[in-house]
Amino acid sequence: MNSSEKKPVIGFSCGDLNGIGIETIIKTLSDNRLLEICTPVVFASNKVINFYKKGLPDYNLSYHATRELDRLNPKQVTIYSCWEEEVAITPGQLNDTGGQYAIKSLAAATEALKNKQIDALVTAPIHKKNVYSDAFHYTGHTPFLKAYFNANDVAMLMVADNLKVALLTEHVPVGEVAKHITREAIVSKLKVVNQSLKKDFGIDKPKIAVLGLNPHAGDEGLIGKEEEEIIKPAIKEAKQQHDVFCFGPYSSDAFFARAQYEKFDAVLAMYHDQGLIPFKSLAVGDEVNYTAGLPVIRTSPDHGTAFDIAGKGRADESSLRASLYKAIDIFRTRNGYEDARANPMKRRSAALLARAVDEKLQEE
Repeated sequence: MNSSEKKPVIGFSCGDLNGIGIETIIKTLSDNRLLEICTPVVFASNKVINFYKKGLPDYNLSYHATRELDRLNPKQVTIYSCWEEEVAITPGQLNDTGGQYAIKSLAAATEALKNKQIDALVTAPIHKKNVYSDAFHYTGHTPFLKAYFNANDVAMLMVADNLKVALLTEHVPVGEVAKHITREAIVSKLKVVNQSLKKDFGIDKPKIAVLGLNPHAGDEGLIGKEEEEIIKPAIKEAKQQHDVFCFGPYSSDAFFARAQYEKFDAVLAMYHDQGLIPFKSLAVGDEVNYTAGLPVIRTSPDHGTAFDIAGKGRADESSLRASLYKAIDIFRTRNGYEDARANPMKRRSAALLARAVDEKLQEE
C-alpha cells in the first residue's frame, strides 16, 4: 500500500481533566464513521472517560482499554491507560490535579509519537498556570514539542479554509516583543513556514506575506526602525539565499482590512495578537492550530480549557474534529510528498497527467 493511502493511527492527549477536552473527544469519536479513515487512540484512563460519558447521554462512545499499543483494533476507539488510580475530577476548577494528569497524558502520547506507534497527535487544551513546574517548564504545547523532538525551530501556524497565520513570537509580553524581532528569527521562521506549506499542505511555490511591527509598517523609519533595519533585510535574505517567495513588510491594519491576505498562502505576524485577532475575526471554517517544523504531526483545537462550561455538556467539538481531519490530511500530504521525493519519475508523471488534463479542458 502507498504510504499516503495508509489509514493513520491518530493519538489524542486528554488535556486538563477539568476542562472541556475529554468532552470534545467523546463527542468527536462517537461518530463511528471516523473509523473508516483513522484509528483513534486516546491517552487517558477509562475511568475518566466514563466520568464524562455519564453526562453525555446523547453520545454513544464505544471503546476498548489497553496498555499495549501494538494490539490496536482498527475498528474501535482505543483508550490507552496512562494511569490506573482513581482521580478526583472537578469540572471547571483550576487545580494541580488537572494539570498533573494532563502532562501524564501528553508524556505518554508524545512517547508513542516518537516511537511511531501513532502517526499524528491531536492535543486537547491545557492550562499554562497549572502545568508549569520544575518538571514541565514550558509555556505551552509548542515549546514543549520543539524541545522534545529537538527541532531547530517551529512555528505556531493557525489554519482555516481561507487563511493561514504564523507567529514570529508567541506567548511573549507585549513590552518584550521588540527585542525578539531579529533578522535571524524572521529568516528561520520563514524557512519553517515555507517548507511546511510545501510538505504538509502541498503548495509547490508558496507566497508568504510578512507584517511589520510598528503602525504603518514603520512609515519608512518615522515610527520605529525595525522594518528598515531588521524586517526588510530579513525578507531579502530569505528570498535570495533560501528561495522563500516572501513579501512585505505590510501594515497589518490595511493588510487585513483590504483583504490582501487572499493573495497569499500564509502570513507571518510579528506577535500574538497582531496575528490572532484578525485570524479569529476573518477565518472561514473551523480553525486549527498546527505546529509547523516538527518531524511529527501535531494539531490542536483553537480554544482553551473553557472552565466556565466544563462538565455541562455544552462544549462545541467542531474545532477538535477539524484538528483530527487536518492531522489526517497532513499525514496524507506529507507521505505523498515523501513518496514523490523518493520517486521523482512518479511526481513527473503526475505533473504531465495534470498538464494533459488541463490542455484537454482548454480545448473543450
